[in-house]
Amino acid sequence: MGKKLEKGLKEKNASAVSQDEENPNKTPEPYSCTGNFQADFTELCRRNSMTYIPPIIPRARPPTVMGHTESGKPDKGKGKAPQAPVEPDPDPEQDLDGEGIEAPPKTFTIKEKFEYFKPSVQVEMENFDKPDTVTEIYIRGWKIVEPIMEIFKQCWPKMAKLHTINLWNCGLSGEVITILASTITEIPEMRNLVLDGNTVVEENWHELMGEESPIQNLSLRHCGITDKGAEQIGQALGSTKRCNTKLISLNLSGNRITDVGAEHIALGLRMNRNLMSLSLASNFIGDKGASKIAEILSRFPLTHEEVVERRKHFSEKDFPERNKSPPGSRRDGSKDRPASVRSQSHMDKDKKGSKASAKKKDPKGKDAKEEEKHDKTKKKEKEDKTLTKKESRGTKGDKSGTVGGRSSGASLLFMAAISGSTASIAADTKGTKGKGKGKDKTKQAAQEVEDLSGGEVVNPLTDVADFIDGQLWVSGNRVLINLNLSRNKIAESGMNNLLKAMQYQTTILMDNKSGGTGLMRIALLKNKISQEHDVMRKLNDIMLHKDPYYKQPPQTPDVQSTT
Repeated sequence: MGKKLEKGLKEKNASAVSQDEENPNKTPEPYSCTGNFQADFTELCRRNSMTYIPPIIPRARPPTVMGHTESGKPDKGKGKAPQAPVEPDPDPEQDLDGEGIEAPPKTFTIKEKFEYFKPSVQVEMENFDKPDTVTEIYIRGWKIVEPIMEIFKQCWPKMAKLHTINLWNCGLSGEVITILASTITEIPEMRNLVLDGNTVVEENWHELMGEESPIQNLSLRHCGITDKGAEQIGQALGSTKRCNTKLISLNLSGNRITDVGAEHIALGLRMNRNLMSLSLASNFIGDKGASKIAEILSRFPLTHEEVVERRKHFSEKDFPERNKSPPGSRRDGSKDRPASVRSQSHMDKDKKGSKASAKKKDPKGKDAKEEEKHDKTKKKEKEDKTLTKKESRGTKGDKSGTVGGRSSGASLLFMAAISGSTASIAADTKGTKGKGKGKDKTKQAAQEVEDLSGGEVVNPLTDVADFIDGQLWVSGNRVLINLNLSRNKIAESGMNNLLKAMQYQTTILMDNKSGGTGLMRIALLKNKISQEHDVMRKLNDIMLHKDPYYKQPPQTPDVQSTT
């Protein structure tokens, strides 16, 4: 019986092999990734007939010191299980002459020649026993072409805990960047992306900062970014139409950005209120670029396009029913008259029905009185609106004023009429104190301005504006807390403008801290100005106390006695 079974199995295997040979062009079934990066990547590479499949290895770590825990503190024997006895070192081997051979050190491992330079994918995992817990991926020094990136596009979205991708010096192209930009939007926990050392001719880095991009920390150091790429990055950071609300840190150090590119990035910071750290170190930025960045940090006038968007925003806030489509009607398809116009007979019937129902429900006329009160309140609201419109028309000839909560067409009197006072809303939000009922009114105006600002995502177009010399001026970006401009070409005039911006932020923060803390750290080393210059000394004195890591030096007893 056993021989017969073996013969039958051999015949079945031979028939299956013959069928495969008969249909060599038969397409295999599509592979569905499981989240196990090593198994998925190996299988997809095999299906693509790759001659060499890069191995997936754990990222190298420094060896741990015996007798110490992971936190670096020595273990204490209290309340712990007894450790196993340390095995003695084996006897050293001896050569032919009887001399001992020195054992290799245990701090590193020796590999074959050029083994270190072969392509590999290094990973960090939460648990090395579970291959589906990959959190970080590191690829160093080998070219990633489109087929490899297509394989990654299938593997990475299935990895539930992946949050960091580091592709250093991988020879990326514009097509690979496009594939990568579409891939990161599908990774559930993606946050950090490092692409240092990749020079891309197309400079389409802005695709990584789209509206659907989940990237919070983006590093593009030494990528050969010019003013062309900086312009696209500035537009992706923010404009009047849209704004990036996810990116927190952007590193553009070591590129070829000049004053023109710095101005484009500054334009992106006009509307962006989410980026907290920006590095432009080791570029070619001069006084013009530094002055433009300083202007964005202090305050700036709105352009015509921004004023139009400001008006649209407030009109949508005040009248949300304008954007709603009218409800449907039974007579939408009628050709004789439009659906919104009702016939006289229907109106007469409705009037008769309403009178009859009013008599039945409330013979004393309570409902009628309530309706009259409601109509009176509506008339008062309409009169208030017409008054505010007339007052706003009368203030058009003024050269200066404060506008808050409305566009430049309707001045501050609109909000003042709501709160019951004629004081400017800019002064109210800054904490001006009144007497009696004035305190409640100023609080009410400030609360209304905060409600219009939109809550979590701050829109600078809804901020309080000052009307000066025919322009609307708004406060600058106070969300950015870290700025690195080291190793550039900034001279005295650019540093002076940065000093004025920091002085303006300090004075604004004394009155109102709701818009952000302002810059807390700024790096300006190795520019075209000495650190001993008066401007640099003043700037360092201002920023020293704002640095969160600054600690006052301990005072000696002699200093304490003199103070």
